[in-house]
Amino acid sequence: MPRLIATLLVCLPLASAAGQGPALPPPEQILRGLRSDHPRLLATAADFERLRALCAKPGAGQQWLAHLRGAAEALLAARPVKYEIPDGKRLLAVSRRAKERVLLLGLVYRLTEDRRFADRAWQELDTVTHFKDWNPSHFLDTAEMTFAVAIGYDWLHDVWSPAQREQLRAAIVRLGLHAGLPIYRHDRGWAKAVHNWNQVCNGGLAVGALAIADEEPALAREVLHAALASLPRAMHEFRDGGGWGEGPGYWRYATEYNVYLLAALDTALGHDFRLSELPGFRETGNFPIYFTGPTGQTFNYADAHSGWHGAPQLFWLATRFEQPGWAAAQRGWAANEPSTLDLLWGAAWLARSGPAAALPLDRHFAGIDVAFLRGAWDDPRATFVGFKGGDNRVNHGQLDLGTLVLDALGERWLVDLGPDDYNLPGYFGSRRWDYYRCRAEGHNTLVLLPPAGAESAASGERRPGPDQDPAAQAKLIAFDSQPARASAVADLSAAYADRAERVLRGVALLDRRHVLLQDEITSARGCDVWWFAHTGAKIALDADRRAATLEQNGQKLRIVVLSPPGAALEVLPAAPLPGSPQPERQANEQQGRHPVSKLAIHLPNQRQTQIAVLLTPDHAARASVQPLAEW
Repeated sequence: MPRLIATLLVCLPLASAAGQGPALPPPEQILRGLRSDHPRLLATAADFERLRALCAKPGAGQQWLAHLRGAAEALLAARPVKYEIPDGKRLLAVSRRAKERVLLLGLVYRLTEDRRFADRAWQELDTVTHFKDWNPSHFLDTAEMTFAVAIGYDWLHDVWSPAQREQLRAAIVRLGLHAGLPIYRHDRGWAKAVHNWNQVCNGGLAVGALAIADEEPALAREVLHAALASLPRAMHEFRDGGGWGEGPGYWRYATEYNVYLLAALDTALGHDFRLSELPGFRETGNFPIYFTGPTGQTFNYADAHSGWHGAPQLFWLATRFEQPGWAAAQRGWAANEPSTLDLLWGAAWLARSGPAAALPLDRHFAGIDVAFLRGAWDDPRATFVGFKGGDNRVNHGQLDLGTLVLDALGERWLVDLGPDDYNLPGYFGSRRWDYYRCRAEGHNTLVLLPPAGAESAASGERRPGPDQDPAAQAKLIAFDSQPARASAVADLSAAYADRAERVLRGVALLDRRHVLLQDEITSARGCDVWWFAHTGAKIALDADRRAATLEQNGQKLRIVVLSPPGAALEVLPAAPLPGSPQPERQANEQQGRHPVSKLAIHLPNQRQTQIAVLLTPDHAARASVQPLAEW
């Protein structure tokens, strides 16, 4: 009967503050059904017993536990974290290190009952609870540390003395929950955000509230109710397919804490207030499978790096939505370096066998206007394209509408440079569009400039401002997936509205092997058109400069200009054009372990032009050029 009452209360017609989520009960009823025992965050005592039994059997679970135990053994002699803000802004690395250590030591203790691991976890927790603060000026730091201490308090609750519990509980309240209350009460900052800050901050604080809810019920109710009202603002961004506009790295970060919160609600209260049923969330586990190419690198648009090692929350999502393919993907990614949560959420999947349902080769994530085309799922040499329209206003966004990456023959041929140093002056402010990696010219897309000789009335020279409209959106106006051909077309007109009336870009995967990249530009006043493609490969131009051969690691890719007739390829440094901003301290793409250059096509004073380029691993390949309207 109490469970039935709790279920009915979930359905009370009180909308969330965001107006986008399921109805919530009033704050005084938000904790109905709370488990009185510990552990109750992410896992219960029964869950740990089942996990212990799984890991006692020969197989991958036993191997993963051995790996984690070795990592925990190595921590025994390590010093606890210390309060460090090396960049003058972020304690985040410290919070994350503490979180990973507490999770690891806590899990290994629960599965082995070796007191050394609990004692070492206490060293970490004792240290961070004596910090002067958890750096609330950069609230991600506070949220992650709150989560870390909450897990330590909950998972090892039966180990701690009453005094130790009180120390941890007091720190969660004083350094975590109280720091977040003004933001909730004034509904500002990350509480109103629609990006990763929302999920991380709400997730960390809500898990902290659930940890100490029996001892601090009034505070826990207020924090939890506010967090659950705020969270749908960000979860609404998953609608229309489960994609994430901030890019792969922030998909991982946002869903990590989103899942922490949902998982903790399930284990502590028995339900998640139907938050996991919000539109698109049940599909979001597809997103990392699509954004990862055959090389293992991602389509790292926005402020994202191309490396990818998976996301343990995929195991939780696979269980919640009965998607064995997601679990299979994460098992592969985690095989060499499983994390604590890989074992916690993935162990039950390790014993399962059988093929997962095949996904379509191509996917358009309509909510973010990003498309993925590929030749095969099971071939590491398959051709793969990630292509984006999207919205330049998105958090962590760059001026990258129309950009793409390309894998073929086991190599990444067209690269995205990723983010620059977050501590560069104005990187998240007024100077963001000065930095090469954030500009269109730093991507595999178009730049349209005034014709040579045309002067800006304000400065007497070409304007060094943003090279796409920072407020522009680009819809994918066409998407098609057929057995032998797939294609997508983006309308980039808004990105270049001050230069041209119509700008379209299409990408097609022909015979599941060759890539045709085609642009159509209409400019009544005329503009200088630059076409760019960044690569880490060696570039050899043909004598007529109508084609080039890229080579790396013994593989070769051919790039052929199909139109217009007078276009020629040239090789440029991956650096700002003359007249573009030249800020100090930005990344130098010619230095480091993986220097990058770029292929370019320059077409001066164009009013109506079509650029078509074939990129193919087959040097004999040919392709016909048809207007994008006929694709």
